[in-house]
Amino acid sequence: MSASALESRLRAEQVSLAYGDRQVVSELSLAVPAGKVTVIVGANASGKSTVLRALSRLLRPTEGVVLLDGKSITSQPSRDVARALGLLPQSPVAPEGITVRDLVARGRHPHQSWWRQWGESDGLAVDEALRATGMLELADRDVDQLSGGQRQRAWIAMAVAQETDLLLLDEPTTYLDIAHQLDVLELVADLNREHGRTIVMVLHDLNLACRYADHIVAMRSGRLLVEGPPAEVVTADLLRDVFNVEGVIVTDEATGAPVVLPHRTIAG
Repeated sequence: MSASALESRLRAEQVSLAYGDRQVVSELSLAVPAGKVTVIVGANASGKSTVLRALSRLLRPTEGVVLLDGKSITSQPSRDVARALGLLPQSPVAPEGITVRDLVARGRHPHQSWWRQWGESDGLAVDEALRATGMLELADRDVDQLSGGQRQRAWIAMAVAQETDLLLLDEPTTYLDIAHQLDVLELVADLNREHGRTIVMVLHDLNLACRYADHIVAMRSGRLLVEGPPAEVVTADLLRDVFNVEGVIVTDEATGAPVVLPHRTIAG
């Protein structure tokens, strides 16, 4: 077993995934680096979000196994998984009329049971999640009154309130303008840097992935093609092999991250 697998709380071993008879992901092995931001990238229909569903226990592998803390994630009780791992799905929808605080409080459900009802620690966890995401002043606002970026922050706050060390985010910047994309991704980076959370995200924008990822996983046609630090794996070859795009890679002098300058698509 590799060193990265030993350091990882969440990993996939030879996982294949399907929807009915349609296989989407084939024999994927992936160890999520602990304490890092991992971003999964790839063209449309490459299997990115499907992998995230499997890592979060929403989709059972047809072959292979997803391991959380060394045990099959599908064999563990849902409540135990929810205490270890938080998920923000793509384009979540809040109940009509719910306030930010009430939405964030839903993140405490995994910690509730018939013998343990809402307590002081739950209220403190909600307040801390609101504070960490910059949403404390908006806590009493209805979610449907917020801007797109504020709504994403509210949903992330709900995941933070679960008090998990692992956060999985499926395209958290979808439908946001560039300012709100940066706002949300800076929040995610802060949760990693300041609070030590391990993050796995699916992103469409390769330049944003390069800027915010410690570890990039590039997929094509349901297979993991390459993984590693952005500066090592984001190359002109990756553009061609993953996205069918010709282009060049330069370095952002301000951040040191690779920047993709696409020139044209490749026919066929």
